[in-house]
Amino acid sequence: MKTLKPFVQKVSLLILSGVIILTLVNCKGEKSKTADSTKDRKLEREEVEETIREVVYPLPTAFEVTEMINEIEASYIIGITNEKENVNKYFTDKDQALNLGVYSADLSYASTYQMKQDVMNYMEASEYLIKELGITSAFNRRFIDEVEANINNKDELIELITNSFYDTYEYLVKNNKEDLSLLVLTGSWVEAMYISCNITEVVYNNPDFVKIIMEQKSSLNKLFELLTKHKDHQTIQQLMQDLNPIKKVYDNIDDTGITEKQLNQIIEETNILRTQIVS
Repeated sequence: MKTLKPFVQKVSLLILSGVIILTLVNCKGEKSKTADSTKDRKLEREEVEETIREVVYPLPTAFEVTEMINEIEASYIIGITNEKENVNKYFTDKDQALNLGVYSADLSYASTYQMKQDVMNYMEASEYLIKELGITSAFNRRFIDEVEANINNKDELIELITNSFYDTYEYLVKNNKEDLSLLVLTGSWVEAMYISCNITEVVYNNPDFVKIIMEQKSSLNKLFELLTKHKDHQTIQQLMQDLNPIKKVYDNIDDTGITEKQLNQIIEETNILRTQIVS
């Protein structure tokens, strides 16, 4: 699959700036000893993370979606995520990258709800796929040890895993693997969307769930913008075709709001694509 060097150079420069800022903030935070300093560090970190999302990770992370689900007090659904054992079914770069994205969303979901065993399961699945893809520099043993050490600290756990998303995306882009980075992004978006669509059997009757799904429209549009820049790649072209049925429904929603039929279409098309990816 071809790569686009100008794209890499542009994003890499922005990434470097983000990494430098993040390093400075972390160093400053380590020196903080008082409660006020800790609060300041948290605010600074949130501001930096927002900047990094815009530069490094161009879509809202799966954590933002799963946190919205958590905030409306939806229960954790056991079995809704991709099974860890499925990781052995993925042999092509496309399937491995897509499902690395899927497992990253599952990891976000489990971490948000502090489901410790699931967190470790999805960590192991992600580690396996990263090794298979040959991008181990983006994911090391020290990171896994830090996750295990902070398994009971939700805030630190989410920060660690979120930064790992950024690191993986950075590594792929800087190493001329932007095609894989887009596959990971897509897999993560689809899985977060799938969880949102299947968290309850009566989505349309709950305005909070409908709002979460509607907010994914802008994320999908951003994803299409990124994919369109690489539409000459056959795999990316196919991915856009696979996503298009969902996008068509979103595009046809007018100012009066989403209808139950449209919502059901989005759920159905999302489920079809997600099954295609994880099977």
